[in-house]
Amino acid sequence: MALGLSLPADVVLYLLLPMYASQFGVTLAEAGMLLAANRLVRIAGYGYVARFYARHGDRLTCGIAVVAAAVCGLGYATLSGFWALLPLRLMWGLCFAALNLSTQALATADPLGAARRNGRSRAFIALGPVLALPLGALLAHWSGPRAIFGILAVFSLLAWFVTRRLPAAPHPMPNPGKATSRFKRPNSLDSWSFMEGLTLDGLFIVGLSYLGKDLMPGGAVIVAGVLMALRYLAEILLSPVGGRMAERFGAERLLVWLSLVTALALVGFGLGWLWSCAALIVVLRALQLPLLPPIVARRTPGPERVQALAARSVWRDIGAGTGPLIAGLLLPVASPPWIYGVAALLLALTALACGWSASQPSVNIQERST
Repeated sequence: MALGLSLPADVVLYLLLPMYASQFGVTLAEAGMLLAANRLVRIAGYGYVARFYARHGDRLTCGIAVVAAAVCGLGYATLSGFWALLPLRLMWGLCFAALNLSTQALATADPLGAARRNGRSRAFIALGPVLALPLGALLAHWSGPRAIFGILAVFSLLAWFVTRRLPAAPHPMPNPGKATSRFKRPNSLDSWSFMEGLTLDGLFIVGLSYLGKDLMPGGAVIVAGVLMALRYLAEILLSPVGGRMAERFGAERLLVWLSLVTALALVGFGLGWLWSCAALIVVLRALQLPLLPPIVARRTPGPERVQALAARSVWRDIGAGTGPLIAGLLLPVASPPWIYGVAALLLALTALACGWSASQPSVNIQERST
């Protein structure tokens, strides 16, 4: 609930910044960098956030994060220019890292039923964005893109009262030797997390806003806002379904098949079937969201679990931070079928690699040892 109240300012910025870049005092390329900045700062900062979280517990960590998120929302409403907005994006990146890590760690504390609990958690997180996106689109259409962020800053402050109900106890940490070995060769889950972030949280979201503006100049912001809201509504309705499907069919197997269908939808998105393929991608993404944390928790049990969850999130953030940069640079000059076709191929290959690694008897032993 705390993340659900704090997240809307960020997701509404993904909708409005590419469409109204000039009103924020930035170019499209700078908008891509700003949308990527919150992800990129987590690459360097997730380890520090994880250690602070483990040392101080959920209540203090998340309380600080939601207050800082309110400051970010207020800044989006009042400040202009790349250098004025950049510190806010960096601060929000660390806020999200703390809140996201807390939701995953609490949901997977008991391996039994972890996928189902993680699906319910994703549904609660999506409640805020699913309401904020249509409201933000309508307000932007009528009165410009700024007013909505002041409203959302108030809701971020309300999240502080929610954090008072979180546990205050610290979390166990791995021994120092394991904790300090940060940089490892990426495994199949890392590669999939990277491509999932690059395609669905980067290229797709920015492309939906940018390409939709060209297809429907008048009401594009409303259509894109509704579609992005449906993305979070799908999380509310389908993430619990994805969690139950994972417990029935196996999380790794489901991850592979859903990723392959997502790759096909990305190809159609790039070929111009914008709204229909976007709706399909929204559904598939919602089903995939609960899958990764239970896989990580099963392969990396014990005190290393929190660090392993953080590591997978870092790789997703690297991809999601790269995606807006690529979109901002290539969409104005390159062919969308080429951009999204290459991304779809790479997503499919990394998903197949995940499925192959899950079938190897040594994978659990190897990932537990790291």
